[in-house]
Amino acid sequence: MIPTALPARPATLTATTAAALAALLALTGCSPDGSGKDAKGDGSATAQPGSALAAVASLPVKGRAPKTGYARNRFGSAWADTDGNGCGTRDDILKRDLRAPSFRGGDCVVVAGTLEKDPYTGESVRYRRGSSKVDIDHVVALSDAWQKGAAKWPARKRIALANDPLNLIAVDASANRQKSDGDAATWLPAYKGYRCTYVAHQVAVKKKYGLWVTQGERDAMRKVLDTCPQEKLPGGGSPTEAPARFSAK
Repeated sequence: MIPTALPARPATLTATTAAALAALLALTGCSPDGSGKDAKGDGSATAQPGSALAAVASLPVKGRAPKTGYARNRFGSAWADTDGNGCGTRDDILKRDLRAPSFRGGDCVVVAGTLEKDPYTGESVRYRRGSSKVDIDHVVALSDAWQKGAAKWPARKRIALANDPLNLIAVDASANRQKSDGDAATWLPAYKGYRCTYVAHQVAVKKKYGLWVTQGERDAMRKVLDTCPQEKLPGGGSPTEAPARFSAK
């Protein structure tokens, strides 16, 4: 017996399926290629409340101001103990970021430890005081902050920014020096696995202190955060004004 041919699938079924898929994509904010971006490709449809991507839109956009008048001492003495715990800020960050730190004369002066996975290179870096390959980096460089609002601040606010744990991280020294005072438009960590966290911290610091961004910088921030739209905006750190006992030129 010759088998009876199966009936052709109704065209209406295909149309119904396509319509359902389109509705699902609209609800989830996903694109057909799974990128999570909206049709414009700017990630705005997937930015959730509390995410770093959503916070980028709140940053004011202006041109970069002149660097005239900038000096490190405009942000106070390096690594001032603004939190009053008896340890300088540099040692506070080393204790936080190094694995198995060892100390000299108590639990404050860090003399050795390991940066198990450097955020900027992804490599393990050994820290030894006096001959270290580890720097403490300002995620938002102080020079960059100066050119984007900090030049007009009172001294105690600049001191607070320079010592805020939210803006500080232990990193490979050579990578830090390559970064210099770059923003997101001019420098990103070579280790791509940290880029979302890095940019999220820059957004958080600039939002917390009321710093502005350039148009190119904001575009670069969005480009990175479009790849991780659920990345949370970090919080915490120090108050935005150092105690009255601190001063700067």
